Amino acid sequence: MKMYLTLAWRNIWHNKRRSLITIVSVTFAVLLACFMRSIQLGSYDRMIANAARFYTGHIQIHKQGFWNDKSLDNSMLFDRKLLAQLDTMAGVEVAVPRLESFALASYGTKTKGALVMGVDPVRENLLTQYRQKLVAGHDLQADDRSVLIGEGLARYLKLDVGDTLTLLGQGYHGANAAGLYPVKGILKFPVPEQNNQTVFLPLASAQWFYAADNRLTSIALVVDKARHVDRIVNDLRQHLDAGTYEVMGWRELMPDLVQGIEIDNLSGRIMLWLLYAVIGFGMFGTFLMMTAERMYEFGVMMAIGMSRLVMQAVIFLEMAMMAALGVLSGIGISLPILIYFYHHPIYLSGDSAKAIEAFGLEPAYFFSLEPALFYNQAWAIFFMAFILGFYPLYVIARLKPVEAMHDAL
Repeated sequence: MKMYLTLAWRNIWHNKRRSLITIVSVTFAVLLACFMRSIQLGSYDRMIANAARFYTGHIQIHKQGFWNDKSLDNSMLFDRKLLAQLDTMAGVEVAVPRLESFALASYGTKTKGALVMGVDPVRENLLTQYRQKLVAGHDLQADDRSVLIGEGLARYLKLDVGDTLTLLGQGYHGANAAGLYPVKGILKFPVPEQNNQTVFLPLASAQWFYAADNRLTSIALVVDKARHVDRIVNDLRQHLDAGTYEVMGWRELMPDLVQGIEIDNLSGRIMLWLLYAVIGFGMFGTFLMMTAERMYEFGVMMAIGMSRLVMQAVIFLEMAMMAALGVLSGIGISLPILIYFYHHPIYLSGDSAKAIEAFGLEPAYFFSLEPALFYNQAWAIFFMAFILGFYPLYVIARLKPVEAMHDAL
């Protein structure tokens, strides 16, 4: 075997230009493919993380039936033992209890529907990081009887920090919900819909406002990595009473985001395969040229006693070596570049950043270092080389030594 490997390696460099063209084309394909897929996968991870941290969390626990009928009547009792168990669960960073419903927000002559969220300020900040979005006023405390509101809602109602917001709604089991709350701070959310209707109220005050003592509408979970969500959801469904609780992962919570990612991922795969098709034609051209140039050599080798099978094995090793050199070179060049951009994302500015922000997205390119990103490219190149390599093997299988030497002269 060592002899065949040595023979194949020497044959590669008999025509350095031809071999280098093949290796460089494979290197370029792997480099570009890794770069493209790294941006895509990194952007997906960031989109999922941002979407989860904007509002929903990676996982939510509700009372059974709440997701189809988001009513306070479908709220659940606040089980603090369950909350403590969730905090210690492997992969869960924080569990965030919430009580949320809609109410009319009014100030002066202006009234608008608002999403009133009763939150634990400390835990909620670990999920939505809302303190970073505070543009005026001060943060909530757990025992406050005041609110934080979205900047868009404050602008519409024409109120500011220190003004008193009137909330009117319907509480648990049809109870009247009415209250006056000083505005302690104003938040600026990147998502317009969220910015124009959100009101944060401390959880205890929200439970009093809605007459929902010791009740929650959901517990949102933040996990360390999005790919662990399915495992954690399955664990929770096994340990929680299915008749009482409903456990949903981010794919069920954000179907629009999932659909957008799937469509974009499909387009990315199509572009990737188009790239491989172009490189494949280049490789096939190189194999054709290699086969035509070496017909005399093949004829002589067979004439002096080399079997077709051994010759085919050597040719296959040559192609595998060139593909391997191209793959390793592509990964070797792309890896340090991607590591750098993984730690230093590309942030956009100017009009392009404003246009992206208008859709509620972060104006930046993020990169991924998932291992599959690299070995998938290697498998794709080797598979392509294996398929294209059948041509010279087919020619050798039908080769007649005398005709080959005669035609090559």
